[in-house]
Amino acid sequence: MPFPILSSILLTPVAGLLAVLSIPGERKDLIRRASLITASLLLAQTLFLLMRFDVRSGAMQFTERIPWLPAMGIDYALGVDGLSITMVLLTSIVIFCGVITSWTIEVRPKAFYANLLCLVTGVYGVFLSTNLFFFFLFYELAVLPMYLLILLWGSTRKEHASMKLTLYLLLGSTLIFAGFLALYAMPHGGTFDLLALQSRLVIDPSVQRLLYPMFFFGFGVLAGCFPFHVWSPEGHVAAPTAASMLHAGVLMKLGAFGILRVAVFLCPQGARDWALITASLALCNILYGAMVATQQKDLKFMIGFSSVSHMGIVLLGISCLNEAGINGAIFQMFSHGIMTALFFACVGYVYDNCHTRQMDELGGLSRRAPVISALFITAGLVGLGLPGFSGFIAEVWVTIGAVSAYPAIGIASILGLLITAYYILAAMQKTFYGPANPRHDHLTDVGAWQLFPRAVLVCTLLFFGLFPGIFFNWIGASTRLLAAGVLPVLGS
Repeated sequence: MPFPILSSILLTPVAGLLAVLSIPGERKDLIRRASLITASLLLAQTLFLLMRFDVRSGAMQFTERIPWLPAMGIDYALGVDGLSITMVLLTSIVIFCGVITSWTIEVRPKAFYANLLCLVTGVYGVFLSTNLFFFFLFYELAVLPMYLLILLWGSTRKEHASMKLTLYLLLGSTLIFAGFLALYAMPHGGTFDLLALQSRLVIDPSVQRLLYPMFFFGFGVLAGCFPFHVWSPEGHVAAPTAASMLHAGVLMKLGAFGILRVAVFLCPQGARDWALITASLALCNILYGAMVATQQKDLKFMIGFSSVSHMGIVLLGISCLNEAGINGAIFQMFSHGIMTALFFACVGYVYDNCHTRQMDELGGLSRRAPVISALFITAGLVGLGLPGFSGFIAEVWVTIGAVSAYPAIGIASILGLLITAYYILAAMQKTFYGPANPRHDHLTDVGAWQLFPRAVLVCTLLFFGLFPGIFFNWIGASTRLLAAGVLPVLGS
């Protein structure tokens, strides 16, 4: 029997969680080391999985299945394809870097790392599950720890932000759960197995028109879809650094992943009928998020609204329903996840040392901390789509897909890229150049230990920007199958 690598990845953070909980709270260094060992094992197993992944196949690989409630079609079922394996890689990189970035947490580190590992268990579960029952279970497990992370370790109206985030995401979960129950109750349904539903369930087009928006907006709440995005910037601002990295870098990708894995996969006709509306809402994301970001004084608020704009690029790529758009959307999910993790890691360092995120109160930081300044600027260059980094490739593919499907929307979306360049360059200028504020003369540059996770993020962005073919090889077969399920509908 082959080694159950997917279960191993899923259960590793559970084992790490139990290890952390068993360590006395006063032994903070041991808690940190246990968390780092867990994150390192996750990254190592993910790289091993990638080396054994067959890029020629778009089907689920490394599948595992254990009957749980077979009479109800509920099995513990795992599998990965090109779409999910890239998201697993994203999660492993971000949690590894997030654990090291949070090394200086002194307030209840045991509970902090326990919540991080609980959250990441849910994230892996969503990306690996092929049974909708467990998919939803892990989806909720991924969302709920963020409430505690913001409430207990956050700042800037943390009570309001944590409650707002939770209520909005529970609203989305209600729509998702109702949609899952509707699928189960249909003739020839009677199961939560995703692949079985796709193969044997023929959903009437009129029903798909009702189901698709339930799934799209249910998952879209977590993806920051306009107009349900309002929880996201406040959640980014209030969360501690590692939670912000996971929040923007990984959690928002669960929403976009759910749209692709469930909504488009099971309701292709509904995707076609709603495509123009969802593409228009994605354009609102891109332009509104970018324009509001230009008015922000707080670095985290700027990044929060920037995430709304960049997630609009993901949603636009999905709404194109063509191979170029979907490829670009998945690449943008990965690139944006790494980029925002780097952004928040840099801002967290500045805030911890300067005790402010207000751009007007900073200035001239590049003279005192040239390394952390260079890292922030690198993240900014990725965000504005500089060639050579992964963000440029992702945005080009989405733009090609959008112009092919909706020329007016595709061309209008380019305006968002210009606005993005403006507010990112302005933030760089205000924060790291210009007159220095003497209040921050004590600022020292990032040390080697804290430089390491940020350097990993930079290298990832640069590697996939220079060698995007590797990424497209991973996802190519799966996106071709996904697009093939929609294209016959588009041609009907």
